[in-house]
Amino acid sequence: MPRVRVLRVITRLNIGGPSIQAIELTTRLADRGYDTLLVHGSPDAGEGDMRYLLEGRRPDRFAVRSVPFLRRRVAPIDDVRAAAALFSLLRGFRPDVVHTHMAKAGTVGRIAALAYNRIVRATERARLVHTYHGHVHEGYFSPAKARVFAGIERLLARRTDRIVAISPRIRSELVDQHRIGRPDQYRVVPLGFDLSAFAAIDDGARAAGRRALGLAADRSVVTTVGRLTAIKQQRLFLETAAALTRCGREIDFLIAGDGELRGELERTARDLGVADRVRFLGWRRDLPTLYAATDVFLLTSRNEGTPVALIEAMAAGSAGVSTDVGGVRDVVTDDRVGRVAAFGDVQAIADHVRTLIDNPALRRGVAEAGRRHVLEQFNLDRLLDDIDDLYHSLRRGDS
Repeated sequence: MPRVRVLRVITRLNIGGPSIQAIELTTRLADRGYDTLLVHGSPDAGEGDMRYLLEGRRPDRFAVRSVPFLRRRVAPIDDVRAAAALFSLLRGFRPDVVHTHMAKAGTVGRIAALAYNRIVRATERARLVHTYHGHVHEGYFSPAKARVFAGIERLLARRTDRIVAISPRIRSELVDQHRIGRPDQYRVVPLGFDLSAFAAIDDGARAAGRRALGLAADRSVVTTVGRLTAIKQQRLFLETAAALTRCGREIDFLIAGDGELRGELERTARDLGVADRVRFLGWRRDLPTLYAATDVFLLTSRNEGTPVALIEAMAAGSAGVSTDVGGVRDVVTDDRVGRVAAFGDVQAIADHVRTLIDNPALRRGVAEAGRRHVLEQFNLDRLLDDIDDLYHSLRRGDS
């Protein structure tokens, strides 16, 4: 069969789940008959860069292009330039499928693809797919801006062949609350990862992880990983640390990540009296080491699509605690595999962490059940099967 050409567009390859998915799909689908051109924009300062994941992959099976004008912020002149650059790439690559990831790429990329289909491929158009790795309609913008962006998304959805939601909860929010797209346009495709490095962690790796990070063997460790931004709400993590410290627990708190709020969060740690308990680690590539050293992984986000760091930590055998937001419930499905609490409820979050810290047998049981759950639900082969089936259904013209 002829190889299928996919133009994949993502706003930026910053540290996070969307970048991992875009890179894995680009490189791994080559063995299933796909030639992919991955197009990405520029990350914001402090967001980190995941292009290192492309190193060592086979460059003869895919191509990567950067469009510097493609950025997360709203900038009309740059957005027009990005759309023009994408249109030029479309004309040269002539894809069968255009698949966009993240909000800005979804807007600019689909506009460019619609123009391309009208001007260049009017009789044999490229099929359009957009993936929602979450959405920006809650917690990111003012209500007025959110309404404008939702209106744009509704218009673009009318001309999109398939809309991918990474969890049933995200699909429900988009269709029922925000009225974006028709129900029959959607496919729910959960994220998938190569979790083998985390699944291999054992008791020996846990001791080695503590040594590598300079952590005492007799103290508990609570960790979070993510961009230091308002949506991730590491302030709530610090408030939980303060509540647990007041209860007399001997816990080391680790924050891996960086971003525009780092200085403010460091000041908050001092103001809350936990600066001597909290370590800001910056971006780390040795995540298996970090998770191996962790007893409880704590996610305190205001909103999430599918929480990648939580999945990785659970795959590594850490007990997971999270705020009950976005797609978290699709990962922490019940109390057997983790714990959730209402966003902003410091006491409830601290109680969950304290219960797991104080009861090693319970913590191990939750960690083991959580590990089995995420390794089964979020494996990479399942993701590749789902996307392969989606693309071929579009090529066949299935409804």
